[in-house]
Amino acid sequence: MTDDRRDYHRPVQRPASTFDRRFGSTDPAEVSRAAHATAAALLTRVRDEPEDDVVDRLVTFTDTHGIDTLAELWSHSAALSLPGALWRLYLLQLMVRDDPETAAYLYERGRAARNTVDDVVAGAPTPAGPEELMELVDVILRGVFVGDFAVALERAASFCRVVAAGAADLADDYDATEPERAAVFTTRALRLDTYAGDLTASAGLWRRDQLR
Repeated sequence: MTDDRRDYHRPVQRPASTFDRRFGSTDPAEVSRAAHATAAALLTRVRDEPEDDVVDRLVTFTDTHGIDTLAELWSHSAALSLPGALWRLYLLQLMVRDDPETAAYLYERGRAARNTVDDVVAGAPTPAGPEELMELVDVILRGVFVGDFAVALERAASFCRVVAAGAADLADDYDATEPERAAVFTTRALRLDTYAGDLTASAGLWRRDQLR
C-alpha cells in the first residue's frame, strides 16, 4: 500500500510543484498557462490510462490532501475553462463532504421546490440522505476521469440547480425572522446557480472540443 501510494503521488504533485515555482509571478498569463497545463496533463493522463486505483485516489484527493493544492492550481482560472470546471467539481464535492446533512436537506427541499428534469439528470436516489449524496458527488467526479466528461459536467450542473433551489427556499423561511441566516442561504443559492451555468456552458464547449 505504501509503495502504491508513493508511486501515485508523483504525477499528482509534479504539476503542483511546477505551479509553485510560477505562482509568485506577476504575469497573469504565466499563472493561467500553468493552470491550463496541469489540468490538461492530469485529465489526459488519467483518461488515456484509467487505472482504478489512480481514479479512486483522484476522487478522494481532497480527503487526503485538502483543497489548498487544488486552490493554488485552479482557483483563479476562468469559469469557462478546463481548470475552472475541475475546480468547481472539487468544490461541489467538498461542499457535500463538509456538511452532508445540510446538503441532503437542501437537495430534498430543492427537489420538492423545483419540478424539473434536473433531479433526474443529477441522478440522486429518492430520498437522498447524506450518505447517498456523498456517493453521488463521488460518482459524478469519477465520470470526469472514466466517463463522458460533458455528461459529468451536466450532472454536476443539475445537482447545483437542485441544491440552489433548496437553499433559496430555505432562505425564504428565514427572511422575516433571521435575515442574516437568510442571506447566507441566498448567497449559497446564487453561487450554486452560477456554478450550474458555468458547468453547463463548459459541457457545451467540451463537446465542441473548445474547453481549454
